[in-house]
Amino acid sequence: MKMKSPDIIIYTDGSSRGNPGPGGWGAIVATKERVVEIGAGDKHTTNNKMELTACISALSLVRSLGSAFTVDVRADSNYVINGITKWVYGWQKNGWMNSKKEEVLNRDLWEALVLVVSDLQMSGCKILWRYTQAHVGIPGNERADEIATLCADSKRPKLFDGARSAYEVDIISVEPTEEIKKVTSKGLTRHDFAKSKSPAEKARQKMKAYSYLSLVKGKLYKDATWGACEKRVKGVPGVKFKKAISALDERAIIKTWGIV
Repeated sequence: MKMKSPDIIIYTDGSSRGNPGPGGWGAIVATKERVVEIGAGDKHTTNNKMELTACISALSLVRSLGSAFTVDVRADSNYVINGITKWVYGWQKNGWMNSKKEEVLNRDLWEALVLVVSDLQMSGCKILWRYTQAHVGIPGNERADEIATLCADSKRPKLFDGARSAYEVDIISVEPTEEIKKVTSKGLTRHDFAKSKSPAEKARQKMKAYSYLSLVKGKLYKDATWGACEKRVKGVPGVKFKKAISALDERAIIKTWGIV
């Protein structure tokens, strides 16, 4: 049975230059007739705060529309998805203490998100929380990321607010690009895309390194030279490593590895 298309599609993303550091968030809210892009920056914040703020702001906009909708929230943050669908119930029951008996970080934002979600559900809205892979060419996610990144850099992105028919970003597709599909069809993971020898990747390999990143036994390392990175990862099973060519690229790599 084919599922009914949602009344509203939302894409959200958060960004920070350092953790903490300057940050930004971006979101796309698309009804069947209209699309609104929103975003803002913060001079001192974290990536998780920006991810949460993006969701709160997008759902607050939906709340202002004043009707019962089916809402498809497409976020690339496991922190947000797991928090709002699983962890928050235990946190509330335990007085906003986590499983380690520590105060839950970003409680004010979690409470704000819980409130707007509750308000929407009370008005008859149904919310689907969909984890959406970042940096694999999904147009809606890429645009939300672009807004968040520009805001983090204290730039003013040109935000769209108009008819959905005039919006040039494909907000329906949640599929990776064809190039990544070719990689995954060979039995590789999306993380292995970084190792594929496409023309773009070959050109990338010739670029000057900004840093060399590695993930060893769950710990992130940044090295200035390949020699230092190679020494760290050589012979160690299950490691990930990649050359970053800019600060933005570095952040993107780290995010695809699931580190926030």
